[in-house]
Amino acid sequence: MKFLGIDLGWSSGASGLCCLDWQAGRLELVDLRREDDTAAILAWVDTCMAPDESGVIAVDAPTLIPNATGMRLCDRLTHKHFGRYHAGSYPANLGLPFAARTVAFGLSLEAKGFHHAPAIAPQQSGRHQIEVFPHPAIVHLFGLERILKYKKGKLADRRVELARLQQYLCDRLPTFEPALDVNQSKCLPNEIPLKGTALKALEDQLDSLMCAYVAAHWWYWGLERNLTLGNLAEGYIIVPNLVTAS
Repeated sequence: MKFLGIDLGWSSGASGLCCLDWQAGRLELVDLRREDDTAAILAWVDTCMAPDESGVIAVDAPTLIPNATGMRLCDRLTHKHFGRYHAGSYPANLGLPFAARTVAFGLSLEAKGFHHAPAIAPQQSGRHQIEVFPHPAIVHLFGLERILKYKKGKLADRRVELARLQQYLCDRLPTFEPALDVNQSKCLPNEIPLKGTALKALEDQLDSLMCAYVAAHWWYWGLERNLTLGNLAEGYIIVPNLVTAS
């Protein structure tokens, strides 16, 4: 069973990609990288999972956008439940420039047999895709009072916040169920980059790692320890629930 996390570049630019493998009751980090275009991302998906192999792909991007204007139900719900953590999602509608790319990406995954799964039977085989959003997932999993602000602001402040995220991933994920120990992996750097371009590259990769873990958590627990914000018709986002923290 494989779990892929894709921090998709909504309009252009590189996307962070992560592959986790489920073996002997534990998760293993087997790949962490970036790719620049959709064709390369889809080729990577094929490399990670054979056509008959089961897996869940978690995408940080609005792949279901039924509304021509305004805000999707799931986006409104992130603001309702996570606004106090500064974790409300960016509104998506078909009139925005990124919509064609993100929706097309979801359709490309469907063509590969990955069907949307706003509900799932835990630990069953199959090929699924879900939409996720790292900020509320990080808040819930790590019991934070606000998001880690590693995306905007001064470079020095972003480095501190990204270092906090990497430390949480290293310290806390091995204690969760399912467990993921990234400390033995050579994918993560020993030091947080000093330059902005390298910092953005690490940000994309850590976001994709977070996405991949949410995919595994969704498969392992289903609705018992996850929330579905929204629905298949109006768009949805999967968020791990507070009870996941140890």
